[in-house]
Amino acid sequence: MSADLFNVQGKIALVTGSTHGLGMAMARGLGLAGATIVVNGNSSQDKIDTAIAEYEKEGIKAVGYKFNVANEEEVIAAVAKIEKEVGPIDILINNAGIIKRTPLLEMEVADFKEVVDIDLVSPFIVSKHVVKNMVERKAGKVINICSMMSELGRNSVGAYAAAKGGLKMLTQNMATEWAKYNIQVNGIGPGYFATSQTAPIRVDGHPFNDFIINRTPAAKWGDPNDLAGAAIFLSSKASDFVNGHVVYVDGGILATIGKPSNEA
Repeated sequence: MSADLFNVQGKIALVTGSTHGLGMAMARGLGLAGATIVVNGNSSQDKIDTAIAEYEKEGIKAVGYKFNVANEEEVIAAVAKIEKEVGPIDILINNAGIIKRTPLLEMEVADFKEVVDIDLVSPFIVSKHVVKNMVERKAGKVINICSMMSELGRNSVGAYAAAKGGLKMLTQNMATEWAKYNIQVNGIGPGYFATSQTAPIRVDGHPFNDFIINRTPAAKWGDPNDLAGAAIFLSSKASDFVNGHVVYVDGGILATIGKPSNEA
């Protein structure tokens, strides 16, 4: 019974921005659990091919499609092609996103709009065209990758926080409109993870490294693989009556206001 609840064997999962980082970690978790991974990226076909090779090394069935998640025409064409060539999309993870670290008073309007377009508008675009087919099948799982910035502000990431805060509310509204079709829409809010991007600052004595260790009740950076459990849960039968929530995988950061640096 319990094994069947978390079974994603044979499911087809489209994970946007899954050529590297946390998107790849979640896709990897689903792939190792038996799902077919549809890899998406937009920067280059080489990156997609390299990612597919990495998945296949671990016995994961993966196929790749290059398209811009913020371009509706490309999304429409890609979704139709995927469903024709691979099969019906059972799971959609809207992971693709960007961040621009610029104080609001210094940020260009065009840059603000770009962040919102990719981090908030693109999940709407991709979900709209994937979910139309899920509605016909009366089944589907959508996972929007939110952020701790869906709940908190932070210096120099105003556009990102605005988009991720909006994505939390979009998730709730998607759940409100689509639950009647047996479609569950939820979010995952990652904390701070040990990735190649954070490697330069994850060293003893670096101010931000010390801040994260002290601020996180678990007293460590997250392992990207820690996201796999949440992704599998929200993609499986185990979450069939879970709708409109954001699961924060953050080591407890949002549960506390933190502790003084001189406190044991």
